[in-house]
Amino acid sequence: MNAPTSIPSITQSQSLFARAQQTIPGGVNSPVRAFRSVGGTPRFFARAQGPYLWDADGNRYVDTICSWGPAIVGHSHPSVIAAVQKAAESGLSFGAPTAGEVELAEWVRDHLPSMEMMRLTSSGTEATMSAIRVARGFTGRSKILKFEGCYHGHVDSLLVKAGSGLLTFGNPTSAGVPESFAAETIVLDYNDTAGVEACFAEHGAQIAAVIVEPIAGNMNLVRPVPGFLETLRRLCDSHKSLLIFDEVMTGFRVGARGVQGLTGIAPDLTTLGKVIGGGMPMGAFGGRKEIMSVVAPLGPVYQAGTLSGNPVAVAAGIATLKIISEPGFFETLTRITSELMQGLVQRARNAGIEGFVADSVGGMFGIYFSKSLPKHMDDVTASDRDQFNRFFHAMLDRGVYLAPSAYEAGFLSIQHQGEPIDFILKAADSAFANLQTAKAR
Repeated sequence: MNAPTSIPSITQSQSLFARAQQTIPGGVNSPVRAFRSVGGTPRFFARAQGPYLWDADGNRYVDTICSWGPAIVGHSHPSVIAAVQKAAESGLSFGAPTAGEVELAEWVRDHLPSMEMMRLTSSGTEATMSAIRVARGFTGRSKILKFEGCYHGHVDSLLVKAGSGLLTFGNPTSAGVPESFAAETIVLDYNDTAGVEACFAEHGAQIAAVIVEPIAGNMNLVRPVPGFLETLRRLCDSHKSLLIFDEVMTGFRVGARGVQGLTGIAPDLTTLGKVIGGGMPMGAFGGRKEIMSVVAPLGPVYQAGTLSGNPVAVAAGIATLKIISEPGFFETLTRITSELMQGLVQRARNAGIEGFVADSVGGMFGIYFSKSLPKHMDDVTASDRDQFNRFFHAMLDRGVYLAPSAYEAGFLSIQHQGEPIDFILKAADSAFANLQTAKAR
């Protein structure tokens, strides 16, 4: 199918957005959805199937966000929907243990051996918040080291030079966070190995934990440079601090064992979300038994949640995890995503656009209007954001839904191979050509 030259109508999205702004801050329930960074009207979606989304006006889009990662097997996968329906028939919530949450925890432990024990939560933010509390409770220390551009959920002490939606609005910190909270957080540049060495030399005895996106996804996709994660592991060991891998985005997206499987580096604590809920609200945090034994009722660190381990979300997660466990799943997903990135770069060059690069790991990808791949936040912010915004709208008009921010990674599903990738690349041919025409004027 040829990519359209323009979406015919978005009147329903415009009407819904106008209504939403009367009752919901900014008209959206998560900031980046508001399109403030790229301009225009956010699309309100009515349904999804496989690699596609349909908005309230009936327009179809190839989805390259996949609910920010969870829809790795494609939207509305029959096995996942059937599992949800079956679970819902038995009740939506019990506020008590179920066999499903034990099965899910065992599956995660078997694939991420560093998570000997874990707790399920209702979101990735809740998981990172709890992991930080556990680290402080276990070590008896208060300071946390994080990296600029990495986002770990809207946790008070971590909203310090965070990435993702905050960067979209140009705000390095959030109002409503007491200075005393932020004072317990040390912020360094991502991939700054020398900076980490110096920080531990000065503050090592006070640092409870280092929390990091082992492959960053909230300042777009940024890989760790060789030696960066290894340095974090070594310094945490020598100073008796804990290393927390925030794999909410990367867990079961970049490979069957997350980044820790790709690198062979085992963190002390891991936070998960997205894929383990299969599209339903779900998160988890866990680590060595010694550490997790400080969590109530075994220890003094309190953590609770009425909907934690929700049976419907657990069912969706188990069904999704079974699918991604099938032989060759990640090899295929990696090939699909790499094929798209290579295709986009080639089409940009064909159009005479030199300042465009792309990268991917597993089903996670990043595109950048820059001459080289970024290594830290300064590289990302130096990219041509205006050019990205024009490209975003050109692609949107042609039926491709990209992340509405130059600071967000994208995600594909196993359902994208074949026609959906061809559709995206045809749209890109036209979009890149339009960028060059506009530049020539």
